[in-house]
Amino acid sequence: MSTEAAARIGRFTLDNGLRIVTAPAATGQVAAVNLWYGVGSRFETPGRTGFAHLFEHLMFQGSGNVDKGEHFDAIERLGGEINASTSTDRTNYFETVPAHGLDLALWLEADRLHTLREGVTQEVLDNQRDVVKNERRQRYDNVPYGTALELILKLGYPEGHPYHHPTIGSMADLDAADLEYVLSFHERHYGPDNLVLTVVSDLEDADIRERVERYFGRIPRREELAVAPDASLEGPIGGPRREVVTEECPAPAVYLGYRVGEYGSREFDIMHLAGVVLGQGQGSRLYRKLVVERGIAVDDGGAAAFPLPFRYTPSLLMFSMFAREGVSGEELTEAILAEVEQLAESGVTAEEMERARALLERDHLQGLSSPSMLADALGSCEQLFDDPALAYTWPDRWASITAEEIADVAGRLLTAENRLELRFEPLTPAE
Repeated sequence: MSTEAAARIGRFTLDNGLRIVTAPAATGQVAAVNLWYGVGSRFETPGRTGFAHLFEHLMFQGSGNVDKGEHFDAIERLGGEINASTSTDRTNYFETVPAHGLDLALWLEADRLHTLREGVTQEVLDNQRDVVKNERRQRYDNVPYGTALELILKLGYPEGHPYHHPTIGSMADLDAADLEYVLSFHERHYGPDNLVLTVVSDLEDADIRERVERYFGRIPRREELAVAPDASLEGPIGGPRREVVTEECPAPAVYLGYRVGEYGSREFDIMHLAGVVLGQGQGSRLYRKLVVERGIAVDDGGAAAFPLPFRYTPSLLMFSMFAREGVSGEELTEAILAEVEQLAESGVTAEEMERARALLERDHLQGLSSPSMLADALGSCEQLFDDPALAYTWPDRWASITAEEIADVAGRLLTAENRLELRFEPLTPAE
């Protein structure tokens, strides 16, 4: 299946460096348009955090030929869907429209790439800065456990490292954002030579290429290329590195993390599989032992393990659970650690390997099941690995991993020296 699907991928590069990826849609009459810009929070420096995400907002606030809000309105009037997201390694814009709306979607995207700086004013910046600051309050500062990701990154990566901070940025840095720097950020990062544009539809490749050339071909390359701060990192975390947060929250929560290989490496795949054995699904060790047998963790449906995948620096393999009433965070921490250490010492069984592979493959296939999700997967693999066909190969990679490899890598990486520990404890009435 993977070979047949990969053979249907089209790849082109315009003279200005814009890369185009195409693939047929399983559902006809729609076109999924997906843009991956090679800019994320890893390009930000101390004192300038939050800019990549801020730009995700600014990109919808009007450009040289499109007024504020019109991009959303135009797509939604077609019955289409539109959104965007930002991570450490990229900023992603995507929309799905009826096939007859493809030209409009491409024109809108080309216009804001080419002329956005004509539409960004101090008023627009101030408005969107407030929106982002409010988002930070709602998602990070004013909700239980909201600062977990920010603290995990601080524990996992040294101060000054480009992955030390979350994409949302700090309030102080957002306050310090000035119009001149914001405009220069767009100039250095938003160019056709830093963009992968993926279209999944039932249109011919030549047709798509001609349309993209028509709208994007006149946009020049960037004059100044952005340089990412050095993200190289060797060795373990230097732990266990611990932090305990006492705040208003319903129950103790435990987060344990281990530094593993960068996203795309075999070491990452091996630890991803190990994480599924331990903490994904109701058949996982953590669910069976701590939720069902001992009853000390809240029933999370089997979501205790998750990777934080980073392409350009070591990733993190995370384990997280919430304590049941009457159970302390310390007790839950020790219980999770015991299961992690047991895997590192004894490895995994063939049955566990089979279950983990099945879960990953199911999620993988679901992730390719719609035109929008397929476009996102292809665009990500082109931008991060220069190989869109990689999107179809993950099941083969997981199938090739052996139990011996898991035991070897787990024994080397799932250690105290390579561990971060974050715990949230509820305030007591006296506090």
